[in-house]
Amino acid sequence: MSSFDVVIIGSGPGGYVSAIRCAQLGFKTAIVEKYNSLGGTCLNVGCIPSKALLSSSHHYAEIAHFADHGIEVSGDVKINLEKMIARKQAVVDQTVGGINYLMDKNKITVFNGLGSFVDATHIAVAKADGTSETIETKYAVIATGSKPSSLPFIKIDKERIITSTEALALKEVPKHLVIIGGGVIGIELGQVYLRLGAQVSVVEFMDRIIPGMDSSLSKELTKVLKKQGMKFYVSHKVKSVERNGDAVVVQAENAKGETITLEGDYSLVSVGRRPYTDGLNADKAGVKISDRGQVEVNDHLQTNVPNIYAIGDVVRGAMLAHKAEEEGTMVAEILAGQKPHIDYNLIPGVVYTWPEVAAVGQTEEQVKASGTEYKVGSFPFKALGRARASGDLDGFVKIIADAKTDEVLGVHMIGARTADLIAEAVTAMEFKASAEDISRMSHAHPTFAEAVKEAALAATDNRALHV
Repeated sequence: MSSFDVVIIGSGPGGYVSAIRCAQLGFKTAIVEKYNSLGGTCLNVGCIPSKALLSSSHHYAEIAHFADHGIEVSGDVKINLEKMIARKQAVVDQTVGGINYLMDKNKITVFNGLGSFVDATHIAVAKADGTSETIETKYAVIATGSKPSSLPFIKIDKERIITSTEALALKEVPKHLVIIGGGVIGIELGQVYLRLGAQVSVVEFMDRIIPGMDSSLSKELTKVLKKQGMKFYVSHKVKSVERNGDAVVVQAENAKGETITLEGDYSLVSVGRRPYTDGLNADKAGVKISDRGQVEVNDHLQTNVPNIYAIGDVVRGAMLAHKAEEEGTMVAEILAGQKPHIDYNLIPGVVYTWPEVAAVGQTEEQVKASGTEYKVGSFPFKALGRARASGDLDGFVKIIADAKTDEVLGVHMIGARTADLIAEAVTAMEFKASAEDISRMSHAHPTFAEAVKEAALAATDNRALHV
C-alpha cells in the first residue's frame, strides 16, 4: 500500500495548488482526480474555456468598430464556430498540460479515479478500468469542488436544455438562447452568443443581474448589455421549462403574478453551483456535511476530523478559483506549522464580460446596513484619455471610504481591463490604505488605472481633476 503525508482529493485550482505548496514544504504528496484531465471545473469546463470563447467572440464583435479606427474590411466576415470551439479546447489542453508538468516537477503522485474514504487515514481510488487501489495518508484535503445546480422541475437533457458545460461546446450559434439566471456564468456565456448573432434573453429571480455585487455595477452592466441587444426579465420566477422538438419553452411569473412565455432553441440553466461530494463517502471518515451539502470546517479549514481538511467550492464562502487557491496554500502551510491567514473580505470578484466588472470589499448596500458613516468617490471612464483613445467609454470606478478614518472599505469597477485593475484595490486595502493614499500615488498617463486615482481623489473632498 502506497503511503503519503498528504493526499488531496480533487485537482482543481484549490487542489493542485495545495498539492504544489505541500510538496514545496517537504510533504510526500499525492493527488486523486476523478477524471483523466487535471484542473477541475475551472480549467476544463469553467474559467479557462469560457474566457477563451469570450476572447474569440470579442475579436469578432470588435470588427463592427474597425471603421471608426480607419480600418476597412472588405468581403464577408464569417464565424467558424467549429474552429472557435477547437481553439478553446486547445487552450484548455495546453493549460492542463501545464498542470501535468507541475505535478511532475514537484514529484506529486497522481492517481486517476474516484477517491473515497475508507476511514480517516485510508482512501480508495476506483479507476476507470474497474480496478481499485487503496492508499494511506497522514492528512487528507477534500477539494472536490462543485457542479452546476438546477431547479427541481427542470429536466436538463444536455442537448437543448443545457448547463454551462454544454454551452461551451455547442455545434451551432443559437437563434434564441434563453438563460435562466442572471449571475456571472449566465451573463458571460450570454454575451459570447449575443456577439455571435444569437438573440439572448435572461430571466432572473432577483430584481437585478449579478445580484451579489454592488447595485451600481448591476445597473451599469444592464444598461450596456441592453444597448448591445440583450433582453432582461428581472424579478421573474421560472415556473416551467419544456422541450418540444428543437424548441424550448420557458414560462416565468413576474412580481405582479403575470406569466410570460419565452420560446428559444436553447435554454441555459445557470442558477448557481452546488458543492460536490458525490461518492466521497465522507461519513466513513466521520466528516460532517451540512444541510447545504458543504463540508463543515473551522477557521483553519479543518473538518471535525482533525487530520482532514477541506477547501474551495465544497466549503462555505464564494465559489471562486482564486479563493480556492488561497485556501489550498493556507492548509499546506498550517500542516507545516506556519500561521497563514486569509482576509475573505479582500477576495475580489470579477465578471469577464466587456466591459469587465470587478469588485473587492464591501458593497455600498453592506456599508449602509452596517451603520458606518461613509463617503463615495466615482469617476467615469468616458473622462479618461486612454478610454477615448481606445473607444472603451462605458463604465466607472467607485471607491467607498470610511467618512471618519478615510480607510477604503470597498472598490467597485466596470470598464475596460477592470479585471486587472482590481488588483490595485486589493493591494491598497490589504495595507489598510486610505482614499488619500491612493490619490497621492502616481499613475502612468494615459492608462485605464488613472480612473482609480481619480475616484480616490473624488472620495477625498471631491477633488477629482478630470471631471
